[in-house]
Amino acid sequence: MNNRKIAVIGLGYVGIPLGVALARHFPVVGFDIKSERVSQLKKGWDATGEVETDALRASSLVVTDTIDDVAASDIFIVTVPTPVDADDRPDLGAVRSACEMVGGVMAKGAIIVLESTVYPGVTEEVCGPILEDVSGLVCGADFFLGYSPERVNPGDRENTVERITKVVAGQNEQVTDTLAELYGAITTGGIFRARDIRTAEAAKVIENAQRDINIAFVNEVTQIFQKTGLSVYDVLEAASTKWNFLGFQPGLVGGHCIGIDPFYLARWAQDMGHEPEIILAGRRINDGMGAFVADRVDGMIAGSGKGDILVLGLTFKEDVPDLRNSRVIDIVNRLKELGYGVQVHDPLADPVEAKELYGVELLENLGQANGYTCVIGAVAHRAYRDFTPASLTKLLAPGGLVADVKGIWRKLELPDGVQRWEL
Repeated sequence: MNNRKIAVIGLGYVGIPLGVALARHFPVVGFDIKSERVSQLKKGWDATGEVETDALRASSLVVTDTIDDVAASDIFIVTVPTPVDADDRPDLGAVRSACEMVGGVMAKGAIIVLESTVYPGVTEEVCGPILEDVSGLVCGADFFLGYSPERVNPGDRENTVERITKVVAGQNEQVTDTLAELYGAITTGGIFRARDIRTAEAAKVIENAQRDINIAFVNEVTQIFQKTGLSVYDVLEAASTKWNFLGFQPGLVGGHCIGIDPFYLARWAQDMGHEPEIILAGRRINDGMGAFVADRVDGMIAGSGKGDILVLGLTFKEDVPDLRNSRVIDIVNRLKELGYGVQVHDPLADPVEAKELYGVELLENLGQANGYTCVIGAVAHRAYRDFTPASLTKLLAPGGLVADVKGIWRKLELPDGVQRWEL
């Protein structure tokens, strides 16, 4: 097994830590279509922050933007994004492209493993035929398919690819055995052999849908409590003393997993003739939270004029630089609709990417920032968690509002005259 050559197709948040982990045990080549990304990795810099510079530079992982460089591989692991389109329909464009590229270079006996989140059937009904068409080989005879869903959590230093339980499924028992041995070499979390590929695909797609629905419940009760003046954080603090209470928090649900994957499950269900009411209701509630926050802030400010508002944080999650599908932009856009001037600061976000994705010009620093009608804590980055009452007061105009979406500053004693609002 140690002589097997591995190719990782896609070097993003999932691919790069996986490639580095595998390279400790196998010859591994990582491929990405983005030349700039490959150049950064060769210099030892992972812009996602998932792999430290020292670990990247010490790794035997070879990275390339030339697909021919992976032609000698025995196992191809595809870790490309699976987003949705403007109508929230699954967009398998990256998966299809990856399969076309792999099909053009793979040889007989190859195993192609999909890690990207998909609905049941994609590996065998979408990837298999593409690989056959491009390669001229026969699926199940000349090459074989497998599925092992990615489970990494961006920014999570505990549940890493080396520690999580890896679900594996192959086109036949021998392929499953090979995948169990492959992933078993890198994780201490154990291997779970799913009944078949479709089962493994289904298991993955419900994991994030379940989380999305639970957060939607908390977001909905948050909206109810707001009508009565209750803080959901106070309520959750009390409720969490019960041994089996689930510890979900309110907020904005974005990113490339929880805010996306339920649409894959929902679309597949609709194709099967079932209307997924709970799944889509959860999505509607969570996607509406940005506008809800903006409207509540507007209600708190009412009467003091449409001044400037400072939004702290733009990435989809605390302590990560990932801007994909961030729902903070919903707050920004709604506030602008209501007539406010809005500025955004984020110490981790790439200013160029923020401009390209959302048209937002990020503030370079907060050194000269002051006089805002309201400061909104939208993302709980460490830099914001370290704020003191003086840090916040400096940013505000007299009588200004601190709007704490994430409960960052709940324990801070703010000076008299400073308004406070939280979910």
